[in-house]
Amino acid sequence: MKEKASKKKKEKKKVVGFQVLEDECIWMKAGVVNFRLCDNAYDCFTCGFDKGMRRAMGVKAPPEKKKEEPAWMTHMRRLPGESRQCRHFLTGRIESPKICPMNYECYHCPYDQMLDEVDLGEPTRAPAFMRASGYRLADGYYYHLGHGWARIEHGGRARVGFDDFLVKVFGPAQELNLPPLGATLKQGNVGWTLKRNDHKAGVLAPITGTVLAVNHKAREHPEITYEDPYQQGWLFMVEPGILKANLKGLYYGKESFQWMEKENERLMQLLGPEYEQLAATGGELIGDLFGHFPEIGWDRLVETFLRTEKI
Repeated sequence: MKEKASKKKKEKKKVVGFQVLEDECIWMKAGVVNFRLCDNAYDCFTCGFDKGMRRAMGVKAPPEKKKEEPAWMTHMRRLPGESRQCRHFLTGRIESPKICPMNYECYHCPYDQMLDEVDLGEPTRAPAFMRASGYRLADGYYYHLGHGWARIEHGGRARVGFDDFLVKVFGPAQELNLPPLGATLKQGNVGWTLKRNDHKAGVLAPITGTVLAVNHKAREHPEITYEDPYQQGWLFMVEPGILKANLKGLYYGKESFQWMEKENERLMQLLGPEYEQLAATGGELIGDLFGHFPEIGWDRLVETFLRTEKI
C-alpha cells in the first residue's frame, strides 16, 4: 500500500497547452537530446528538465538577469547563424522555418511582439466539446470549482473565462467588473464580479498570476460571455507564477466531467422534484435557470456553486 501511495505521490500533472502545433521539447528540436516531449506548455523558465540540462551543461545565467535564461537558448547561440532557428518555429508555434536575427533576445524582436499581440487578442480556434449532464465542457481547458476556466496557451500563459454551467444557471450578466492590467490574482480568492439587475456575485480566480490583457469586448458587451463563454467570451489573460502548482487546484479531462456531473446532481437537489422536469426540455437545458426560477434565490446559487459570499 505504501509503495502504491508513494508512486501516486510522485506522479506529475502534465501542463496541456492549447495553441501548440507540436509537442517535441525544444531540446529535441535543437538536436541535443534524442527524444523528449514538452509537458510545460513551452514555459522553459519554470521547466525542471531545462534546469537539469542547465546543470548538466554547466550553463550559468548572467548575474544582471532577474530571470534565468533557458539553457537551450544559450546552446542555440553557440550554433552558426544559419542554424539559429526562431524559437517559435522550434516549438511549433509557427509552421515555416525562420532564422532568428536577434540572437535570441526576444524582448527586442518585433516579430515576437507581434505574435504575443495576436495571442493576447481573440482566440484563433474554436474548441471541441464534450457534454456532462447537458453542460458543455471545452476540450483542453482546466476548470475551477468556482466555475471559471483556464486555458493554457503557448509559453505558459493562461486565458480565463466562465464555464457553461455558470452562464446557464445565472443567465446573462449585465455588467462585469474585471481586474485591471497588472492586478495580481490568487487562486481561490474572488478575482472579479458579475452583476445582473440588483444582484451581484464574486467569482473565484481559477489561477494565480498577473493580469496581462483584458477582453474589452466582453467587458463592454457582457452578453458575449453568455452566448460564447469558451471562445469570444473569454475574460482576461494571466501570467501564472508557477504554472504546475496552479494545476493542482483544477479539474481536467475525465476529472472535469465527473465534477460537472456532481455539480448537476447538487443543482437538481437544490431545485427539488417539482423543477427537475422543467430543468431540461428535450435533452436541452434551460439557458437561464435563475431567470426562469428566481424563487430559487440568487444568494443561494452564489453560495452553493460560486462558493462565495453575498456582496
